[in-house]
Amino acid sequence: MIFETMSEKETFELGRKLGKDAMPGQIFCLDGDLGVGKTVFTQGFAEGLSIEESVNSPTFTIVQVYDEGRIPLYHFDVYRIGDPEEMYEIGYEEYFFGEGVCLIEWSKLIDELIPEEAVKVTIEKDLEKGLDYRRISLDGYENMNCKDITGESI
Repeated sequence: MIFETMSEKETFELGRKLGKDAMPGQIFCLDGDLGVGKTVFTQGFAEGLSIEESVNSPTFTIVQVYDEGRIPLYHFDVYRIGDPEEMYEIGYEEYFFGEGVCLIEWSKLIDELIPEEAVKVTIEKDLEKGLDYRRISLDGYENMNCKDITGESI
C-alpha cells in the first residue's frame, strides 16, 4: 500500500490510524532518511494507542517503553546499533514477542532479527512535489488481521 501525505499533520494522522488498529505482538519497521518524518509518524501511532505521554526518538536509550495506552508501545531507535548482537544485550526478544506493539526506527540495521511477518513502513521525500510531501509505503500490512485503512481519507 502506498500513501501520499502533504503535511506533517497528514503523516501524523496516518500513524494515528495504524496505531489505533495495532494489536499486541505486531512489529512495525520504520525506515527513511534523517528528517523524513519518522518521529512525527511515531507520535501519531502513539496517539492511536491512546498514549498521552510525549513521544520522542529514543536515540540514546535504544528502546523507550510507553505502557499507559491501551497496549504497551515498545519504541526502538536502532540508529546507533553497531552490530545486531547488541540487541541481545537489551533483551529485544522480550519486546518483539511481548504484550505490546513494537515500532522500530532504522530497522534495516538489524534486518536479520526482524520477523518475517513485520510490517515495513518506508517514508520518502520528493522535493519536486513539495517540502512537506511524503510517500509512505506499507509492505506486509495487508497480510495482518487489521482493518482496512485505505477507505479513510487522510
